[in-house]
Amino acid sequence: MRGQILGVDVRSGDGLVAGEDGERYTFSPEDWAQHGEPSRGQLVDFEAAAGRARNVFPVPVAPAAAPLPAAAAPVPTTDRNKYIAAVLAFLFGIFGIHRFYLGRVTSGIIMAVLTFTVIGALVTVPLSIVDMVRYLVMSDRDFAARYGR
Repeated sequence: MRGQILGVDVRSGDGLVAGEDGERYTFSPEDWAQHGEPSRGQLVDFEAAAGRARNVFPVPVAPAAAPLPAAAAPVPTTDRNKYIAAVLAFLFGIFGIHRFYLGRVTSGIIMAVLTFTVIGALVTVPLSIVDMVRYLVMSDRDFAARYGR
């Protein structure tokens, strides 16, 4: 019969099992047929005889199922090309044309306005070169995630 251990006296080792038939059965340490100690809540299999549980064995617990793999994140897509953006940054980067191409209108306008000042041109030239290198080094997935629509 199957049951569940309700409790075990730590001093004497005697315990109480609730059988699947609704009855309660006592057992002693001699009835425990496994190495180790019985514990409260443990599922067991036993032979019932005159209100006693004999040959009490723990029921093996099936290992938890392996977790299902997480669904792969959707691959981002974009209608923009990182190589075209890099060429635009190289040729017309000082005017911020590459930023307009990528949908970064505000920063494109700022770069275009800065170009008409000497100090602004000194800032936009290195910035456009940095943008070009960044586009070329960036993976397609990262580029699509950052500049996708």
